[in-house]
Amino acid sequence: MKKLALLVLALELVVCGCGSNTPSTITTTSASGNWEAQLTGGLDQASRLNFVTSFTVTPNTAGTAEPLDITGFGFINDGACFATDQNGISTETESGQATITTNTGTDQVTGTLTMTVNSVTPSGNTLSLTGNLTGTSNGTTLTNGTLSNGVVQGTWTLTGGAGDSSCAGSGTFLMCQGAATCTPP
Repeated sequence: MKKLALLVLALELVVCGCGSNTPSTITTTSASGNWEAQLTGGLDQASRLNFVTSFTVTPNTAGTAEPLDITGFGFINDGACFATDQNGISTETESGQATITTNTGTDQVTGTLTMTVNSVTPSGNTLSLTGNLTGTSNGTTLTNGTLSNGVVQGTWTLTGGAGDSSCAGSGTFLMCQGAATCTPP
């Protein structure tokens, strides 16, 4: 009887041990496409910073910060803080990252997005944006989803590296995926 009890106990431990490897319930979501940002606030040249951009971000793990692969960028209103060259080409550099988390049960996306734009001409002006990202995903626990109806809402700051006080300011922004206007979440 003791041997039978030990055998049952050993079998229970084996079964319980196998149950600890539960399948992943994490949904990953990629973001891409054209986005338009409308900035509010600032004075003089710092109030002319609306832009359009194209980027892709592909998360390796849900909820981790991943770099933006920025493939296009342009200010809607040219101003003195970010000038174009003699051929009309923008002379700034852009970088950023996004953290995207998807609620598997509701397909709702939340996260953060940061972006930095540095002027080349004139040198030293820096536009920094930090915001909360929302949207929906078509992903499942077995497939990577694609973000749709993406909205980023947050704050921006402009620091003037060339000593131009008109190239300094701050405010709020709303960035919409695939549309000129969207509704804040």
